[in-house]
Amino acid sequence: YRYGQLIEINSHSLFSKWFSESGKLVTKMFQKIQDLIDDKDALVFVLIDEVESLTASRNACRAGAEPSDAIRVVNAVLTQIDQIKRHSNVVILTTSNITEKIDVAFVDRADIKQYIGPPSVAAIFKIYLSCLEELMKCQIIYPRQQLLTLRELEMIGFIENNVSKLSLLLSDISRKSEGLSGRVLRKLPFLAHALYVQAPTVTIEGFLQALSLAVDKQFEERQKLSACV
Repeated sequence: YRYGQLIEINSHSLFSKWFSESGKLVTKMFQKIQDLIDDKDALVFVLIDEVESLTASRNACRAGAEPSDAIRVVNAVLTQIDQIKRHSNVVILTTSNITEKIDVAFVDRADIKQYIGPPSVAAIFKIYLSCLEELMKCQIIYPRQQLLTLRELEMIGFIENNVSKLSLLLSDISRKSEGLSGRVLRKLPFLAHALYVQAPTVTIEGFLQALSLAVDKQFEERQKLSACV
């Protein structure tokens, strides 16, 4: 293929307040995708986020838990997917946080079903490290100090010294953050600065302390929300 195309679809944008209009919008969207697929030099990726909005279980619809128009949407999606999957230059990717709501017929059409859980400790460390590097670049964290990667910490056996001390602290914070989503992890450095720094610049030691407090606060708020449910 000479080039690739990524088409990202927001499921909610395909719903209309007018009866039967949503199914027509889905069909029109797939017709535009078909136009791109017709170019055999292009490899087309279609990403449907929150796919459960378009593929809600029809059993729930029949039971009256969902509006009847939702059945038309599911049928339109299934029909259109069957039509375009015959082409070798298209890959359909979907995401969902509530997979139990997805129609079985749609799930059966998926060649690969992959569970992606919260980031691992190693991934969390990399997320935090990239955030810290950006903050040091902007001189919000000042003076700039070199942090070791997780691989470099492993190579020295996680032994604490003047060079590794701050990186080991970041590793501890990463382990404490396990279970948080990537979206939350990206927000935590901002929240740490807003809630616990409140100064134009901060040392990296001070920022890591603030980040640790922000992680603790995040889990406390989670517990409070769980208790309210």
